[in-house]
Amino acid sequence: MKQVYYFFADASRIALQSIFAQKLRTFLTLIGIIIGVASVVVVGASISGFNSYIVSTVSKILGVNHFMIARFAHQGEWTEEDWDRAWKRNKTLRFDDYEWLLANCDACEEVGANVGQSVNLKYGERELFGTNIVGVTSSMGEIEEKTISMGRFIAPHEVEHAALICVIGGDVQAQFFRGVDPLGKVLKVRNASFTIVGVEAMRGPAFGNSIDNHVYIPISTWGKLFGRDRDIQLHGNAANADSLKEIIEDARTVMRNRHKLKGKDEDDFGVVNTDALNKQIDRFTGAIAMVVIPVTLTSLVVGGIVVMNIMLVSVTERTFEVGLRKAIGATKRQILTQFLIESSLLTAVGGLFGLLLASLVCWIVRIATPIPMTITPFYVITSIVVSGGVGMIAGIYPAYKASRLDPIVALTKST
Repeated sequence: MKQVYYFFADASRIALQSIFAQKLRTFLTLIGIIIGVASVVVVGASISGFNSYIVSTVSKILGVNHFMIARFAHQGEWTEEDWDRAWKRNKTLRFDDYEWLLANCDACEEVGANVGQSVNLKYGERELFGTNIVGVTSSMGEIEEKTISMGRFIAPHEVEHAALICVIGGDVQAQFFRGVDPLGKVLKVRNASFTIVGVEAMRGPAFGNSIDNHVYIPISTWGKLFGRDRDIQLHGNAANADSLKEIIEDARTVMRNRHKLKGKDEDDFGVVNTDALNKQIDRFTGAIAMVVIPVTLTSLVVGGIVVMNIMLVSVTERTFEVGLRKAIGATKRQILTQFLIESSLLTAVGGLFGLLLASLVCWIVRIATPIPMTITPFYVITSIVVSGGVGMIAGIYPAYKASRLDPIVALTKST
């Protein structure tokens, strides 16, 4: 056992000496491995970060353990025929549908509804374009887990009495009330005067677009301003992720009963839930990974070919050393192992430098974009194992060639 340990220790020492003896050649050899490993790690971190970014953005907009029922709420790809069939089949959802769901979905933790209309707002001399005026039930604050930075959200009695109050988003506050307490101020929407009772905390951009340019008002008040015959969205949530699927099925059954659907009749409404969206996102990013990562691995193959060439050169240059070692008793297996250790160690060093380069790139992307680039232990282990494995594979032929050298011929050629 000790002999094996000493052999590997001695072989590793010789390999390091050989690597550092030709620093420039070693660096040029490792460029392919460094770039290959960095590419794989950065791509992997990008896919993981992109997935996390989308999931967090969806959660930021919708909240967690949340489902939505709307006239059209498909998931996946729809053909033109699917759209035509859904357009003819699906019914417009009204406030009565919300009241029915609220009364009959006993499993739902909360039930709410919202509806929106884009308008241009003016306050004094300032104007804000494309503000979404959202009519909501009071429960939407809990369902979508809204964070109120100032004041409060809409109360149930304000929805019941169609109160002229509102909660503004961060963009509205920044545009009209920068440095000023907006609570109690009056904001006009379609000539109706709304008293501001709350401000929602900034949520930041989502997919490059602002999601803070909005004003929440009671859904009953919204109906008086824009008309009650608009298509609304119904919302609900569960206490935890484990019960979400069951609650969605309960809500679906309630709505099917409302619309008098029987047996195998297709739903005439759409259902979307955050859990299904997250799974769809995982499948999407997984498909990207299956295409992109094998392409980036090609650079490691190219790097392995370069390592093989350099190892062949190394065998030629060290013919005397190999002959001498075999002359004093080194076996073919020991010579083979020595060169395999050297090529593996060479590429493992390249893997470490590639990991450092990937860390730098991920850090730059992380501070320049909202995507959370994270290098997990999986990528660290993979970069070292893969690069070392590439080196071992690339070193097999040169090592085999070295092990086959005749010691007498090797010593004679070197003199």
